[in-house]
Amino acid sequence: MKQLYIKQKVFSLSGEFTVKDQEENDVYYVEGSFMKIPKTFSIMDAGREEVAKITKKMLSFLPKFYVEVNGEEVLTIKKELSFIKARYTIDAAGIEVQGNWWDMEFQVLQHGKVIGEVSKEWFSWGDSYKVGILDEEMERIIIALVIAIDCVKADQSSASSGASI
Repeated sequence: MKQLYIKQKVFSLSGEFTVKDQEENDVYYVEGSFMKIPKTFSIMDAGREEVAKITKKMLSFLPKFYVEVNGEEVLTIKKELSFIKARYTIDAAGIEVQGNWWDMEFQVLQHGKVIGEVSKEWFSWGDSYKVGILDEEMERIIIALVIAIDCVKADQSSASSGASI
């Protein structure tokens, strides 16, 4: 199983961070748009070529995030109408998430077969995740999914803190 690590910088306003392998080599670069509409995150390979993109849909009643890999939309994460607790769904052809994805402890399945595992690293500055890749052909989709879920969480967190002011 291939292991990758996502560690976001705690005070990075631009949303720039890297995905590293077990030897701490940069495998992917992630750049987020800060103060731009629509909010996007570009995931680039080691040669700085864009391989995936996450876009928050604007002018939507409820938050919705689109994930493209290699120029093709592969999944959507959207907030469901709920008055008690925030609920989100992930729409993707044959891809599902099982476990507690809100706390970043989950498995990624494709047609019922586990293709990736994600766990949060608890004793570190910033958000850090260990991503186990069981199907290397799905690596970019799994990395984009993890980053998209983190974007949803950050969006929800900022919305909650803004609402309590």
